[in-house]
Amino acid sequence: MRITQIREPRIAYFSMEIGLESDVPTYSGGLGVLAGDTLKSSADLGLPMVAVSLLYRKGYFHQELNQDGWQVEYPVEWDPSRHMELMPNSVKVRLEGRDVYLQAWKYEVRGATGSNLPVYFLDTDVEQNHEWDRGLTYHLYGGDEGYRFKQEVILGIGGTRMLQDLGYTVKKYHMNEGHAAMLTLELMQRYRQNIENVWDDREIWNEEPVRDLCVFTTHTPVEAGHDKFSYDLVQKMLGDYFPFDVLHDLAGEDMLNMTTLGLNLSKYHNGVAKKHGIVSQHMFPGYDIRSITNGVHSRTWTHHAFASLYDEFIPNWSNEPELFVRVDNIPDERIWEAHQVAKGELMAEVKSNTGIDLDPNILTIGFARRATPYKRADLLFRDIHKLAEIAGGRLQVVYGGKAHPKDGGGKELIHNIINGARNLSGQIKVVYMQNYEMDLALKIVAGVDLWLNTPLRPREASGTSGMKATHNGVPNFSVLDGWWIEGHIEGVTGWSIGPAPVETNLTENDESADIEDLYAKLEHVVLPLYYAGDNHEGWIKIMKGAIGKNACYFNTHRMMRSYVTEAYIR
Repeated sequence: MRITQIREPRIAYFSMEIGLESDVPTYSGGLGVLAGDTLKSSADLGLPMVAVSLLYRKGYFHQELNQDGWQVEYPVEWDPSRHMELMPNSVKVRLEGRDVYLQAWKYEVRGATGSNLPVYFLDTDVEQNHEWDRGLTYHLYGGDEGYRFKQEVILGIGGTRMLQDLGYTVKKYHMNEGHAAMLTLELMQRYRQNIENVWDDREIWNEEPVRDLCVFTTHTPVEAGHDKFSYDLVQKMLGDYFPFDVLHDLAGEDMLNMTTLGLNLSKYHNGVAKKHGIVSQHMFPGYDIRSITNGVHSRTWTHHAFASLYDEFIPNWSNEPELFVRVDNIPDERIWEAHQVAKGELMAEVKSNTGIDLDPNILTIGFARRATPYKRADLLFRDIHKLAEIAGGRLQVVYGGKAHPKDGGGKELIHNIINGARNLSGQIKVVYMQNYEMDLALKIVAGVDLWLNTPLRPREASGTSGMKATHNGVPNFSVLDGWWIEGHIEGVTGWSIGPAPVETNLTENDESADIEDLYAKLEHVVLPLYYAGDNHEGWIKIMKGAIGKNACYFNTHRMMRSYVTEAYIR
């Protein structure tokens, strides 16, 4: 059934995952949390948007670490009716010759100024469906290639149909990664021209209206992040839904490349940091790929102690994050007091999660993000003896992050870190916090003293965890990649690791310079500054630099204003 037509045209934001709160497990990590932050800022700014994703009834997974330091995964059971409203609408897509019915759950993102932004989570767990089809929206990034392709059909084709059935008029479709690119084919069907007696099928497929409607954002320079499907699989799943001679031209000759499809049928394309835009241009020559650097939602990612402080000294900071430039109005001692509150809460969480007591007076490094080899979470441990010698009882480390269940390298990374921690027992306390999710992420990014990031250049498209840290006065200590190339001012907002970021493709680089620089700066710059004097004056100056020069810019309010002016109203 169709509800009353919604007259105001909307920007339709499609994302395979959206992270809005910890209790709604419809995200796996950075991509989903960014999507959630995007929608929160859009609601705050009153932008006319609507969003579409999938409802994952068994979540991504619940992570536990066993006694040997290996990740174990369990499904997440949750009740969507406690967080969102089931809509009466129903649409269907055809997969493997069967009709698959979709229902939608509506979650409302409430903006700070009173506007609400609807997010629709598509669900195939309905009685009309075959038992196998009911599980198509159970798992995020689960199953085999066929399961993944079906989910992307449900998101792109099913999501477009659902918005139409709900009564929305869409002025732009924003594809957050290639997962949603099938929506372009549904739009091509909508704009198909009724021309008879043509020699070439291409004449009836009108691409220009679709391009005018679509915006495409790519989030990764890593090849595995660009989904590709064999045409045999596509034929099996979709049948005669779309002519394959046309599809080959739009999505790739040998395989259906979702990124290629998104690029070919959208007018505006962008990467998520200036460097990433350049790298993406090299990966996909012939396309005009621009860049809009990511941000984070300031209110969501600011610890309550700092939020109260900002409310007092920088009124309206969450709606106008550019006001963070006034951070020098805050007395140094108040900055330190707020930080110690956040650090104390993290120490309590560590004790509860791991049973380990950390010392709030010791420099604490944080590293928490998806566990996968290119992020090199274990770079700090490359020379354990050197690290122990440098630290001298003056350092402790908090880790967190999940590895994809099929990412053996990521799981081994977690295992190696936990083993390394045991080898350092009595010299450096290292904890690995299990089941990293949004609530825990805020405690870590706000409660550590220094944020570490060590990706293999240039594989970090943007990175947002370090942006969250800056909102809480936590400086970054990072390889020059992603957003940090733009945010880094040596000794002012934090410190770099390794050489200048000259790479534009994914060739291997020598990591010895990164290791050497990491240890040298930790020993000769970072540790001496942190422990200099009793009032931490030098360290607080860096904390203020992170807030006033990084948080003021790397936020989703600024990001969404850029999307409006550069992508949506073009």
